[in-house]
Parts: sequence; C-alpha cells; structure tokens
Amino acid sequence: MAVASIAGGASVASAQTAEQFVPLLVYRTGQFAPLGIPWADGKQDYLKLVNARDGGVNGVKLTYEECETAYDAAKGVECYERLKGKGSGASGFDTQSTGITFAVTDKAFVDRVVVETPGYGLSQSVDGTVFEWNFPLLGTYWTAADVMIQDITKKEKGSLKGKKIALVYHDSPYGKEPIPLLQKRAAADGFELSLFPITPPGVEQKSTWLQIRQQKPDYVLFWSAGVMTP
Repeated sequence: MAVASIAGGASVASAQTAEQFVPLLVYRTGQFAPLGIPWADGKQDYLKLVNARDGGVNGVKLTYEECETAYDAAKGVECYERLKGKGSGASGFDTQSTGITFAVTDKAFVDRVVVETPGYGLSQSVDGTVFEWNFPLLGTYWTAADVMIQDITKKEKGSLKGKKIALVYHDSPYGKEPIPLLQKRAAADGFELSLFPITPPGVEQKSTWLQIRQQKPDYVLFWSAGVMTP
C-alpha cells in the first residue's frame, strides 16, 4: 500500500508539472499590425484564461512564447526554426500568414510538426494524403472565393455566362490564393475573369480603379488586407 501510495503521488506530481508549449507567431509590427495586434492579444489572453480557469488542458499547463514576424516570410521561418523544438516540442504552428505557411510547409513535413491554418493558408492542403502535417480549419481561401461566386450566381438567377468579374487583390501569396479557383469557375461557368494586382502595402490604387471604370465589370471582388482596405 505504501509503495502504491508513493507511486500514485509521483504520478500526480508528474501531471501537475506537465506542460505543453504553444508557439505564438505574431505580427505586432509592419503593414498589417492593425490586424495582428488584436489577434495576438486575443490568443495570448485565451491561453492565460485556460491556465487560470481550467488549470490548463487535462491538467497540462500551457506555456507559450511570442515571436515577431512582421508578416514577413523569412522572419516567420526564423521563428519556426527557433521555437519548433522548445520545451517538449511545439504543439503546432498557427503561422498567421499565407506566405509563412508556404515557407514552412515542406519543413513541417520533414520535422513532423503540425501547421494549423484556420481560414487561411495553403488551400491545396485540404488534401491530407499529400499535406499530412497541414490542418486547414474552418475552410480556405478557395472556399471563400467559391462562396462569393455562388452568391453572385444566385443574384444572376443561376447563370454567369457572359458576365465580367474582376478580382482586385493584394499582390502577395495571400492575395493570389483565390486565383486558381476563380479561373476554374470562370471556365466552367462562362464568365470573364480580370485580375488587378495591388502592390503592397496597397495605399496607391488610383490607376487600378481607372482601369475598372474603363472595363466596366459586372462585379468586383475586393481581396484586401491592412491599409489596402478603404
């Protein structure tokens, strides 16, 4: 009985000291800081809440460390390399950037590290037979683009044949992500797709909107971020 009690006590002590490291890639600086700051604050506050209210997850405390990427792919890779092996190993990376997701996907496959992309990232990663360590949650940018086309199709009573649709997009991996889906839909549904890239950060758009006025598309999809958004 004494031995069992000691063993049980050791088990409890082990559970009490168990920790899981959560890397937090953030962009509190750079062109997207107005988006990144509240997101970073919210994630960190939630981890603090889980620890304070619930004692962690199933008795496992969550530890974390922020790493500033400024929404830059090279800095994101540096953060990934620095944090992937910290503590008992990173639980997974929510990169907060499509460009960083592209940059670390092959690395994550080799390292066997999870890359989580809730609502963003590499749309092709929905094929888990190819992208085994990518977990796209809550849809992808292809999902979002398809929903837009479905909505326009309803407005046009089921047919987009002969219609003109323009995509004004942030000229970055994030902004380019819906293009393959839209090109497929254009071929299938018979509408004309025009592409208008906006050079980051996206403040200067005058020439693009002059072209839009000249071409007079029936619909404009505005795929913006940060200061590009009016």
